[in-house]
Amino acid sequence: MAAVSANRLELLQIAEAVAREKSIDRSIVITAMEDAIAKAARSRYGAETDVHAEINAKTGELRLSRHMLVVENIENPSNQIGVEEARRHNPAAQIGDTISDALPPLEYGRIAAQSAKQVIVQKVREAERDRQYQEYKDRIGDIVNGIVKRVEYGNVVVDLGRGEAIVRRDEMLPRETMRNGDRIRAYIYDVRREARGPQIFLSRTHPQFMAKLFAQEVPEIYDGIVEVKAVARDPGSRAKIAVISRDSSVDPVGACVGMRGSRVQAVVNELQGEKIDIIPWSQDTATFVVNALAPAEVAKVVLDEDRQRIEVVVPDQQLSLAIGRRGQNVRLASQLTSWDIDILTEQEESERRQAEFEKRTKMFMETLNVDEVVGQLLASEGFNSVEELAYVEPKELTSIEGFDEDTAGELQTRARDYLAQIEAELDTKRQELGVDDALKEIPGVTTKMLVALGENGVKTVEDLAGCATDDLIGWTERKDGEAKHEPGFLDGFELSREECEALIMQARLKAGWVTEADLARPAAEETPAEVAEPAQ
Repeated sequence: MAAVSANRLELLQIAEAVAREKSIDRSIVITAMEDAIAKAARSRYGAETDVHAEINAKTGELRLSRHMLVVENIENPSNQIGVEEARRHNPAAQIGDTISDALPPLEYGRIAAQSAKQVIVQKVREAERDRQYQEYKDRIGDIVNGIVKRVEYGNVVVDLGRGEAIVRRDEMLPRETMRNGDRIRAYIYDVRREARGPQIFLSRTHPQFMAKLFAQEVPEIYDGIVEVKAVARDPGSRAKIAVISRDSSVDPVGACVGMRGSRVQAVVNELQGEKIDIIPWSQDTATFVVNALAPAEVAKVVLDEDRQRIEVVVPDQQLSLAIGRRGQNVRLASQLTSWDIDILTEQEESERRQAEFEKRTKMFMETLNVDEVVGQLLASEGFNSVEELAYVEPKELTSIEGFDEDTAGELQTRARDYLAQIEAELDTKRQELGVDDALKEIPGVTTKMLVALGENGVKTVEDLAGCATDDLIGWTERKDGEAKHEPGFLDGFELSREECEALIMQARLKAGWVTEADLARPAAEETPAEVAEPAQ
């Protein structure tokens, strides 16, 4: 092998050439040569002999040495030496020291040289992989240009010049074909160390690929004047991008479109004709959702912040435009805004409101024993339940046309009598289920909740204290790609996770499992097995 049999100058020249070719440090190549020569030497002096090779980085001089460990009792004479013999070499030698003996230069045979070559190749390859990983691990989120090296089962291997990357088939645009030698531009979304070296993963479907393309085409985005707030893509078909300007004199949408659409057209061409809707971002959720549903017109929006859902009412003739082909428009708008969007026509919304109005009217007629006119008046004034009517300020009832103080008082009396009757029936059922009276004393627990808990086997304070939050609120699990909700004991009571945690902690306090100081800390989700047993 050349590296082994070469003279001093040639050793350094080879190290320099390999380092330059592989873009790695010269000292790494010299270290690899030293390890290779030492391995070849061990084939001559014995595999257990601790042989070291050292190459002078300036002169190229090669020195071989054998290291021996100073021990009291020699077990392996190949790499151990007794104290007395060691002191002949070094009078100050102590147990645990290492004695180094110079070895004469060797003539290496073909097999030893081949073995040394494999060591050098392996070390250089490892150094090259490490260099590639260090170079690209901090470039996640960048766009790179490369040349298609080969296509394997739809996956495209890209030569980046100083490394190789891969674009998996599902990260390519639909109907996009690549051939060897084609230039490709893609987004680095992951860099991982793997057994065969660092893997650089590229994507042309990632939402941020579009954002980075706009940053390259739009100087205002690159300079930070215009910011891309959100991107939603249906790769190869359609996309929506939300932008905002930090300078009131700069129109963010106009900046991204460019003169006669030149800037957005450059991005569209790169994405194989993908249609792009550029939308002004707004801090107001309702405004943002209306913008996101463009080009459809929106008549009304109703937000449900607790469930992160928004109901959008559109004119009847705008329904198909708002939904889009195969639901594409509303799906992209939902991804862009991170809100679930329900779309209704004005007719559907009117019918639903009428059905709700009739339902509330009938409920007031049955529970309060009033005629239809009174029920309609209460429903039209926005009362949704008997509880609201029972405990509202009397002046709110007397302000209704046709209601005087006597009528308002009578309605509230009937409402409270009805609620008391329901409470009594629930309490009777609670007792029949065997639910302890002590559970009624826990703050936040209603009689209706006690019945629901009793039906699920929670009948004592200790039973409730031993529950996990998911037992009360329920949980969602995924099977075969579909989400399935498992109801909790208090499903339907519209309790938040924090409220369920508070109920459990109050039960544990009453059971003596925790102290008041524990309640000051956030409640942890514990399984019954993890909860401390009460002190005996």
